[in-house]
Amino acid sequence: MTERTPTEAARDIPEATVARLPVYLRALTSLAEAGTATCSSEELATAAGVNSAKLRKDLSHLGSYGTRGVGYDVEYLRYQIAREIGVTQDWPVVIVGIGNLGHALANFSGFRSRGFRVVALLDADPSRHAEQVAGVDVRPFSDLAAIVAEHGVAIGVISTPAHAAQDVADAMVSAGIRSILNFAPAVLSVPQGVDVRKVDLSIELQILAYHEQRKGPAGLDGRLEAPA
Repeated sequence: MTERTPTEAARDIPEATVARLPVYLRALTSLAEAGTATCSSEELATAAGVNSAKLRKDLSHLGSYGTRGVGYDVEYLRYQIAREIGVTQDWPVVIVGIGNLGHALANFSGFRSRGFRVVALLDADPSRHAEQVAGVDVRPFSDLAAIVAEHGVAIGVISTPAHAAQDVADAMVSAGIRSILNFAPAVLSVPQGVDVRKVDLSIELQILAYHEQRKGPAGLDGRLEAPA
């Protein structure tokens, strides 16, 4: 079978499938760590929390990696998905905004294990410049362009207050960053060719609240609670 380059693959994989690939990768990693060598589509789908038909359709966009009657080789499929996503290489990341959330992100051990390396922590507050988080010095925000050039940073993380987020995004784009993960509660305007992924914890909580208030007075087991 002829393997496609990442660029060729990216052109024809649906965005919804791309969004699920990291979920499959995490499930495969868990299976590998548990000592599982092969798994069926049903087993992988259960581990990933999707139905098996959707999983098979998603994986069909990558190629034919399963064997009828045997299933998927866990390590091989894990590598192929990691390669397709692009995390078989080391991606340098910069985090801007070292408040409570920035500290938590800087200390997140999952970055390194998933192919991301935090090369710099930046903050505009001079009082933070003497800090070190997870072994990385907090540097002035004005150092952004030099750091991007030095490390070839392509991914920037914004964990600033909302009012500062757009200025930070503008500076990242000017410095050459083309992918931004935004934790600030603000909508960013960026040029074509720059990708932004937004993580808004308050919106996620509000969605949960919406569903929670519609469950009614049911107990944890789904049965109506008896009146007091």
